[in-house]
Amino acid sequence: MIALMYHDLVSPEAPDASGFPGRDAALYKVTPDRFEAHLAAIGRVRPAIGDASDVVLTFDDGGASAIEAADALERHGRRGYFFVTANYIGAAGFLTAAAVRDLHRRGHRVGSHSCSHPLRMAHCPAKQILREWVVSRERLEDLIGSGVQTASVPGGDYADHVASAAADAGYTLLFTSEPTAATRGVGAVTVNGRYTVQRWTSAAAAAQLAAGAWLPRSRQALAWSAKKIGKRICGAGYLRARRLVLGSAHDVRWGDSGSGRA
Repeated sequence: MIALMYHDLVSPEAPDASGFPGRDAALYKVTPDRFEAHLAAIGRVRPAIGDASDVVLTFDDGGASAIEAADALERHGRRGYFFVTANYIGAAGFLTAAAVRDLHRRGHRVGSHSCSHPLRMAHCPAKQILREWVVSRERLEDLIGSGVQTASVPGGDYADHVASAAADAGYTLLFTSEPTAATRGVGAVTVNGRYTVQRWTSAAAAAQLAAGAWLPRSRQALAWSAKKIGKRICGAGYLRARRLVLGSAHDVRWGDSGSGRA
């Protein structure tokens, strides 16, 4: 399955209007007009065929613009996967409980993006990882009145024990941030990679990724490998350096910063 990873739709003048604030998060937010162009270009190479489509568009974090994204998807005959950070439901810039229910009612997939969005989830204690998956699933199921079996890993920090915990929590499909279309099983969970969409990603590039073009996929794979090496060498220092360079918002309570809660 080819999956593209989006986050929020925002105007250049108000990047913090939806989802997590800060220049770091803004790297992954696109304008509504650009998203419409992406959908049109993707439709030319991979026409929408409902749930049977081999290209899915996913949205992480649960920002308020998910409703606008859903409107655009529906205009193009598509449904999306919306992964919600449970602790932030109802917070400024995020989906309300009613909006989460509305997405489900309209036929979009509602899934978990953990409770507190740890940036280094694979480095959290095993009990916390399991709690992030279990509690977020319970909250979402209570909201939509239906089973929740899909999730995505926050922060891009994946390891097989994260997938095993997701399986123990009752999920059957887990999306990572690794740029690959390959799927594999970890216990009862199918693990699926995704190609990242950033604010400068053109409609042509999005369509090439959806079509399976070799060059853009290879570029993302190389960048991903370099990032993994940097994280492995620097550990938590990688995130500190990234915050210094990009100016991440200091008021975000990430789940592995000592202030997150499940």
